Amino acid sequence: MAIQKGYSIVKRGETYRVSVYIGKDSDGKQIKKTTTFKPDPKLSAKKNELALEKFAIDFEKKAKNGLLFDGDKMSFSDFCKKWENEYAIYNLEETTLSGYKGILERTILPEIGHLKIGKITPLHLVAFYNDLIKKGYDRNGIHKEYSFSSLQRYHAIISTVMKTAVQWQIIDSNPCLKCKPPKDNKNVESDVKYFTLEEAERFLEALGKSYTATYKAHDRIDDTGKKYHVEAYTEERTIPLQLQVFFNLALFGGLRRGENIALTWSDIDFTNNTVTINKSTANLDGKQITKAPKNKSSNRIITLPTTVMHLLKRHKLDQRNYRLSIGDQWERDENGDPCDYLFTQWNGSQMNLSTPYHAFRDILDKYNNAIEDPEDRLPVIPLHGLRHTSATLLISQNIDVRTVSGRLGHAQTSTTMNIYAHSLKKLDEKASNTLEDLFTKRA
Repeated sequence: MAIQKGYSIVKRGETYRVSVYIGKDSDGKQIKKTTTFKPDPKLSAKKNELALEKFAIDFEKKAKNGLLFDGDKMSFSDFCKKWENEYAIYNLEETTLSGYKGILERTILPEIGHLKIGKITPLHLVAFYNDLIKKGYDRNGIHKEYSFSSLQRYHAIISTVMKTAVQWQIIDSNPCLKCKPPKDNKNVESDVKYFTLEEAERFLEALGKSYTATYKAHDRIDDTGKKYHVEAYTEERTIPLQLQVFFNLALFGGLRRGENIALTWSDIDFTNNTVTINKSTANLDGKQITKAPKNKSSNRIITLPTTVMHLLKRHKLDQRNYRLSIGDQWERDENGDPCDYLFTQWNGSQMNLSTPYHAFRDILDKYNNAIEDPEDRLPVIPLHGLRHTSATLLISQNIDVRTVSGRLGHAQTSTTMNIYAHSLKKLDEKASNTLEDLFTKRA
């Protein structure tokens, strides 16, 4: 292709190299900016030729107006700041950006932030991931190893930043597309932790039982400010009804913690036995915020069992009576109306995100401490394990993956299949055995 005024185009295999000369340096050498154009195979040759010409003209304007940045001179750390200020804050959810920034500042930038973004190669990234595996990290005085899922997340974040750099013509290609984080070689079937059906039944029974709480001797101060001593004592207590409801919704509905805490009574349909999920609560810079779900698919309506609906009715009545008992101390929303959250603190304000996490662990500990035979104790799964339990039990009962995916609010069924591959594999084995039994009986 002939040289055009202000820029030149040279065909290189299936792509075109576009070059622009923007002057001379102090030594009299021409300063050249280059980029690559890749034709769209879906377009005709004529349309690709027009697209190439427009691409070259736009590139020339940016080069001559100082709107191009040199990836060989800009550090990855500096570009991340520009990416955050000029792209991320306008295109990412606040909580997503906060999470990205935390990982970048804590883990990624200290290791590769000093490298020039245009000089980062797939080999740099592979070395970075391998180094993380070797070193691990320390948290609260405990040394831990990075999980495979963490490395995948770091890789995805770096790739997101690099993709923007390519779009802005700062670098020619995304090095993340030419490498992958290390595979999980620990021969662990799955990181997903959940209750079996029997364990889930025992957990639900434990929610409704009373337990003995033991208190150590301690000092108290009465209403007059006078200190007095209280001897050690025990008392029978029950798990608060709202926590019973919370864990039932997590188990029977597969709700995430943030989705549960964001619920208001207007989301509960007692006529149709459904709950509407259209928002989620998360931490952002130390503050608790409620926002729309990250994905459209997270907006969903889930049918609940009648047993859970009965619990919800009891909880609503108890909450109403309690709210009346404390009167004006009950928190109001921005419109001046009484707060309508299902799960609250003592004054009607939204429950703290950490509350169900600690309560769940406490319930498991109390249950297991009361069981003598280790075989009968419940596994200490994370709170999110109740959601995993919901999905795993549904799959084990031959509920199709699309239905399970819809209840969980996954954007794609492939996400569900990847997470619950362990259960799907067991179903596949069951199907194989069923066929074998079927033909054996006919033989």
